[in-house]
Amino acid sequence: MSTMKLRKFLLRYYPPGIILQYERDGVMKQKPIDLLDLTPDVDIEVLLSQIIRQEPLISENRRPALRQLVGRLLDKMAETQHHSFALFKVLRAHILPLTNCAFNKSGDRFITGSYDRTCKVWDTQTGEDLFTLEGHKNVVYAIAFNNPYGDKIVTGSFDKTCKLWDAYTGQLYYTLKGHQTEIVCLSFNPQSTLIATGSMDNTAKLWDVETGVERTTLAGHRAEIVSLGFNTGGDLIITGSFDHDSRVWDVRTGRCVHVLAGHRGEVSSTQFNYAGTLCVSGSIDCTSRLWDVRSGRCMSVKQGHTDEVLDVSFDSGGTKFVSASADGTARVYNTMTGVCMHTLTGHEGEISKVAFNPQGTRLLTASSDKTCKLWDTETAACLQTLEGHTDEIFSCAFNYEGDSMITGSKDNTCRIWKAGDLYGTGGGAGAAGAFGTRRSGSGAGYGEDQ
Repeated sequence: MSTMKLRKFLLRYYPPGIILQYERDGVMKQKPIDLLDLTPDVDIEVLLSQIIRQEPLISENRRPALRQLVGRLLDKMAETQHHSFALFKVLRAHILPLTNCAFNKSGDRFITGSYDRTCKVWDTQTGEDLFTLEGHKNVVYAIAFNNPYGDKIVTGSFDKTCKLWDAYTGQLYYTLKGHQTEIVCLSFNPQSTLIATGSMDNTAKLWDVETGVERTTLAGHRAEIVSLGFNTGGDLIITGSFDHDSRVWDVRTGRCVHVLAGHRGEVSSTQFNYAGTLCVSGSIDCTSRLWDVRSGRCMSVKQGHTDEVLDVSFDSGGTKFVSASADGTARVYNTMTGVCMHTLTGHEGEISKVAFNPQGTRLLTASSDKTCKLWDTETAACLQTLEGHTDEIFSCAFNYEGDSMITGSKDNTCRIWKAGDLYGTGGGAGAAGAFGTRRSGSGAGYGEDQ
């Protein structure tokens, strides 16, 4: 009979949770306790009793340690939120236009893809171009780090191939060949064991990170796949297509589990919530739709936009989601009630990209009006307009702590922004601490989940 022994608690701040590191038959494993509904007014003792009752690995004598962990999560929630960001660096990344930019988890490195057929790896703090990933024979369009690990980079190109690289040395591991046309979207699974690629050839493919071998082809869409993403468990993947449908697939078998049909125009964006129970899709039919993952049923259709929905996103805990539109507005919804909490107005051009901060308290919108805007998700107040780009902004993202942002524009620059309070008080040196993450395995027997 197998025995399980709890070895360590790890903290996960976004979304709130505690990771149990335990040993089973000599093998170390991890198991999450998700606390997605944690709020500052929680009755801590009731919560602790519930966790101890439901989790066999945790006995009553662990209550004090557990209380301390929940206390740290609540302290994190109570931290002062950033109201403004200051420009930290402007980086002219490539000679030819940019296609995409992305942070690693801590935000100390980022990558840029370009029409010049390369991907560059940058040191955020110094603005130094660390190295260039060369080898593609056409536009490098889709790029990603294998967050939270950050030791690998994948690049997808119009040359029909995908390349896997070492994020620290720039060494090429594999070239993934198999698609018939351009690769336009890609993702690592959260476990960093698989890469998914979506192509104009109407298929998605799953590749083994360890070997570079194709695992399966996800065939069924009748037009190009422009969006894809794994659920947190890594056992399901969602694809969005110009055939008006989204599909949910079983990663292990490659079988289509659900066809999410109902949109009357091309699907532009798709995403699972953190719990993996819901997914959202946005379409050029001016609507977004919320779907039940288990049944494949459409839970609600969100109307209100007067032009194409270009991006959709859940916050890290899945309690809110947002749709961004070519009508220049973003609409923030309460996931559970379905109520539109806010319509964010102020941009003078289409919003092509939205990003929640990890805390879910701020929203960043990127627009063709050459600005990004930072919004308070509770009050809908526009806290700041980030100006300086001289052309359309197509990419924006927060780092894991939510104290740094990156914006990418057709003006061929990336701009790094740091929280105004950090930047203002410490200048360049003070800002260096902004990227520090607590490594797992600190002396207290727990740390932050990586």
